[in-house]
Amino acid sequence: MTTTRQGLTPTAAQRLETFIRWGPSGLLAFGTVMSAATASSLMSTTEVYAAGVLLIAVIALQLWWSRTGPRRGPSASVHYWARTAAAFVLTWLNPFFAIYAMIGYFDAQKLLPPRWVKSGLLVTAVTMAGSQSGGLPPTSSAQWIAFGGLFAVNAGLGVFFGHLDEKEAEETAAKAATIAELERANARLEQALTENAGLQAQLLVQAREAGVNDERRRLAAEIHDTIAQGLTGIIAQLQVVTATDAPDTAREHLARAQALARHSLGEARRSVHNLTPVDLAHDVLPDALKKTVAEWGLRHGVRAEFTVTGTAEPLHDEIQATLLRIAQEALTNAARHAGATRVGVTLSYMGDEVTLDIRDDGRGFDPAVPRQRTESGGFGLDGMRARAERLTGSVDIESEAGQGTAVSARVPLVRHD
Repeated sequence: MTTTRQGLTPTAAQRLETFIRWGPSGLLAFGTVMSAATASSLMSTTEVYAAGVLLIAVIALQLWWSRTGPRRGPSASVHYWARTAAAFVLTWLNPFFAIYAMIGYFDAQKLLPPRWVKSGLLVTAVTMAGSQSGGLPPTSSAQWIAFGGLFAVNAGLGVFFGHLDEKEAEETAAKAATIAELERANARLEQALTENAGLQAQLLVQAREAGVNDERRRLAAEIHDTIAQGLTGIIAQLQVVTATDAPDTAREHLARAQALARHSLGEARRSVHNLTPVDLAHDVLPDALKKTVAEWGLRHGVRAEFTVTGTAEPLHDEIQATLLRIAQEALTNAARHAGATRVGVTLSYMGDEVTLDIRDDGRGFDPAVPRQRTESGGFGLDGMRARAERLTGSVDIESEAGQGTAVSARVPLVRHD
C-alpha cells in the first residue's frame, strides 16, 4: 500500500519520488516478461498483437513520464488514468500485466486530486481482483464469486490504507501548522528578548546613575560630618584658649586644635578617596571607639565611658566605618546641644547584629518636633540614619526634655572577609 506522502525525512521523500518516477517502468518491464512467458498458454494471436500495440503506447507513456518526472495537477491525473486504463486492458489480455497495474495503489494520492483518490483505488482493485481470480472477464460463477471476494478485499485494503494516508496527511498538515505557529512564536519571543535586553541595558544605566548620585550624597555627608566634627572641636578648644590666662593651658588647647585640624583634613582626604577612617587604620572598632570616646571626654571635659558587651568579632570595614562615624556624630551632637555631664557609649555584639548605644544626661529634646536645619546644622540624625540604612540597619532616637538622649544604631553583623 501507499506509504507516507508528507512529513518524511528528506531522504525518504526523495526515495518515494524516485519510486513513483521509475517504479511504473520497472513493473511494466517485469509484467511484460511474465506475460510474454505465458502468452502461448494465456493469449491468442490477436491478443498478442493487440497487447504489443498497446504495450508500445504504454512504453511511450512511461518514457514521457520518466523523463519529465513526477508532477502535480491535470497532467498527473491524465497520466494516472491513462496508465490505469492501459493496465486494465493489458490485464484483460494477460493477467500477469496486473503487475504493472499494481502501481496504482502507491501513487493514487500522489497524482490524483483528493476527491478522485478512492475512484482510482477502486479501479486498480478491479484490475487486481480480475488478475487474481484467473483473468478478465470472469467466465464462470465460481470465478465471479472469486472475483467479487478478491475485489472486496482489494478495495477494502485500498480504501483502508487510503484513509490512513489521508489522516496521516491531515496530521502532518496540523504538525506543519503547529511548527509554523511555533516559529512565529519563537520570532516574537526573540523580539521580546531583544527588547528586554534593551530595557535591561537602560535599567543598568539608570541604576548606575542612581548609584553615582547616591555615592555623591554619601560622600558629601561624609565630608560634611568630618569637617563639622573637627571644626566643632577646634572651636571648643579655641574658646578655652580665649577664656584662659594661663599660657600653658592655652598652648595645650592650641595644640589640640591644631591636631583636630590635621585630623579633620586627613579624614576629609580619606573620605574623598573612599578610605576607612584614620582611627580604623591601625585599630579595630572597639579600640577606635575607646580612643574616640576618651579623647572626646578629655576635649570637652565631660565624663565619658566606653563599654563592650558580647564577644567582639572582626567586622567588615564598612560596618566599622559606619558605626565609628555614627558615634562621632552622636558625640559631636552631645557636645554642641546636650550640655551633658556624663556620656556612655556601649558597643554590643548580639549574634547576627551589632548595636551601638550613645547615651547622655543632657537637656534632651522632643524627637517628634521637626528640627529646622540651620547654617551650623549638618546632616546630624538624618545622616546617621542614612549611614545605617545603607547597610540595611537603623538608628533609633530616644529623648525627652531634661532626661537626656539615647541614640541606638543597629546594623547586621557582617564579619571581615
